[in-house]
Amino acid sequence: MAPTNTPAPLEGKKRRIGVMTSGGDSPGMNGAVRAVVRMAIYNKCEAYAIYEGYDGLVKGGDMIKKMEWEDVRGFLGEGGTLIGTARCMEFMERRGRLRGAKNLVVKGIDALVICGGDGSLTGADKFREEWPGLLKELVETKELTEQDIAPFKHLNIVGLVGSIDNDLSMTDATIGCFSSLARICEAVDSVDTTATSHQRAFVIEVMGRHCGWLALMTGVATGADFIFIPEEPPKEDWEEDMCRIVKKHRAMGKRKTIVIVCEGAQDRNLKKITPNAVKDLLTNRAGLDTRVTTLGHVQRGGTPSAYDRMLATLQGVEAVKAVMEATPETPSPVICVLENKIVRRSLLEAVAQTKEVATAIEAKDFHRAMELRDAEFSEYYKSYQITTAADQPELMLPKEKRMRIGIIHVGAPAGGMNAATRAAVAYCLTRGHTPVALHNGFPGLIRHHSDKPVGSVREVTWLDADRWASKGGSEIGTNRGLPSEDLETVSKVFDKFNIQALFCVGGFEAFTAISELRRGRAHYSSFKIPMVILPATVSNNVPGTEYSIGSDTCLNALIQYCDACRQSASSSRRCVFVIETQGGESGYIATIAGLSIGALAVYTPEDGIDIKMLSRDIDHLREVFLKDKGQSRAGKIILVNEKASEVFTAHHINKIIQAEARGKFKSRPGIPGHFQQGTTPSPMDRVRAVRFGVKSLQHLESWAGKTKDEIEEDAMSTVVIGIKGAKVLFSPMETVEKKETDWKLRRPKNEFWIGLKDTVDVLSGRPPAPPGSVGRARGESMINQPGVIHHV
Repeated sequence: MAPTNTPAPLEGKKRRIGVMTSGGDSPGMNGAVRAVVRMAIYNKCEAYAIYEGYDGLVKGGDMIKKMEWEDVRGFLGEGGTLIGTARCMEFMERRGRLRGAKNLVVKGIDALVICGGDGSLTGADKFREEWPGLLKELVETKELTEQDIAPFKHLNIVGLVGSIDNDLSMTDATIGCFSSLARICEAVDSVDTTATSHQRAFVIEVMGRHCGWLALMTGVATGADFIFIPEEPPKEDWEEDMCRIVKKHRAMGKRKTIVIVCEGAQDRNLKKITPNAVKDLLTNRAGLDTRVTTLGHVQRGGTPSAYDRMLATLQGVEAVKAVMEATPETPSPVICVLENKIVRRSLLEAVAQTKEVATAIEAKDFHRAMELRDAEFSEYYKSYQITTAADQPELMLPKEKRMRIGIIHVGAPAGGMNAATRAAVAYCLTRGHTPVALHNGFPGLIRHHSDKPVGSVREVTWLDADRWASKGGSEIGTNRGLPSEDLETVSKVFDKFNIQALFCVGGFEAFTAISELRRGRAHYSSFKIPMVILPATVSNNVPGTEYSIGSDTCLNALIQYCDACRQSASSSRRCVFVIETQGGESGYIATIAGLSIGALAVYTPEDGIDIKMLSRDIDHLREVFLKDKGQSRAGKIILVNEKASEVFTAHHINKIIQAEARGKFKSRPGIPGHFQQGTTPSPMDRVRAVRFGVKSLQHLESWAGKTKDEIEEDAMSTVVIGIKGAKVLFSPMETVEKKETDWKLRRPKNEFWIGLKDTVDVLSGRPPAPPGSVGRARGESMINQPGVIHHV
């Protein structure tokens, strides 16, 4: 009997949106589900969770459940997928897709958001393509009536890529890949210490059947001696090449050997390369005590990293926007990220290009396989090659092109500073330049350059820097002091030690220092050298870039702290933690952390705080806890930037909440302080530090042979490297100083992330501030403006 009471479509552009996770689970999938559900409800749509992936779609009934706001409480910090995923052979056949179509119509669902790998997304687009024919067949077989299907002639599908392998083309990152990379790097770092202790070699196998991203990034992040990836198999005599490199490193004094093998690794004749085969080579030919470690499914598990929580949330938000803006003619999109920008790409094209990689590998067209991966992949591979293997004579520059390059850290320590310096030193030595470390910043250079027996200006060897890949802090020392303390001495030191180029790593103080040196060229010719600043600060407040090295490490440390507080709050029920974040005059860290943990409210210097704002948020807290019927995960977090207000500090806000709670709930302060600087840098900070470090040195060496006047006259001789939107760019300091810098508040004039504050508020359910009040200084909410693309 055909049903006759299927729900009518919602009015206008409103949709009933089904969300499902499919394929292998990946950390961050739950964040995507949460974002889709809450964004749908915010837009007055209805949200449905389809449990167990395509299996739930085929079975229907209770496997397709309407979701309310509170149903996804606490999802952000959970690993795996709470709505489940399962293989479904039935959906691969037409009769299974027929049942799935009927189940959607019966529930009145006219849009699907699917988070999975390329196989899951291929199935989704096939389902959409067949949709009209499936409905027609359901009517012909009297499963449904014409009246039933009339409102549902079009099915909207949006793809989100959840995959630890990062194997989808046309996107830089997939949901879960950086969490998995963090697990792997943590394991390699642990193995590293025992390898060094015993002078052993370790062969570590990582996941990736058809994609070498995890293996490549692990190699970059940990400074592995050799890697094997399917897209670029080793050359024909790889056995000899690997053993030669390893022996060379050992002869230079290296006590450990780390080799990373992707599970899909093979040689140029497509013969599989196994970890045990590599172990035997290292044992028998290189004479090393070698062990094999296979990480297995530990790589897939655990809680999502800050980046994956943020990425999943922003992509889930964008998916709902794509659903609401779609027409019957709109091709199915997949939500991607390019450098720092969320974009929509054609699902069909992305899947087709992904499959073409495997085809190219099978055809032994490895050059094409590398081309089909994103540009970032190839760039990382080149960076790995040039910074890992010592002694590459073919890369040496002629003597007249070689330079003495000063390397200095300025400002507070930030995760990734050492990785950037290691990459710079390795690049210098590979190309024939001389890396000169200027220890302890400009105060160290000014006061201790001539100390005996060891001054603050020292040449760096390959072995010195090789062990820095995973170290936090600053191995050459960092200092907030500026060159203006004694410009004349700085100039003399540059002359004395023949510094011909400067690579500066640091935060706003580093930016200020390079600005002072640039302006000092009018009086000191020794400053007429090329200079690059690589932004590195937990605050992410350096003009000229949307990403500073160290900010991801800070976010991960802060998320860890907040997760612990929330767990404590949840255990005691009805408790809110007021946590102070670092960030100076920039609310970036507070805002992105708020997005990544689902904070109830975020207070930033850009918005300020007043008593009315606090009153609104306390009223909201009362309402939230009044509705709480004893559910788990009930703890709440409020994040307060350290300079959001001179009056309303985290401690004062906590006391106000305690006084106003009237015994209905509790409040506790949390001051993580320098814990936010982290210990071991995150993989993202490490790999981006290497990439940016290499690009910076390539820029510096392009000035070799030019006169001081030629250097001074060219604005590109002093630059800041950074991400702007979807590109990595060098921006001339002179332009950035004049047009993009708020010198008083020590931050960019236009902060790219400002619109994300509204997203935090929407997904937490925080009531909007009245027009004209504090908290509306950013202007009207961006959350519903068509065509607005949110940055990561």
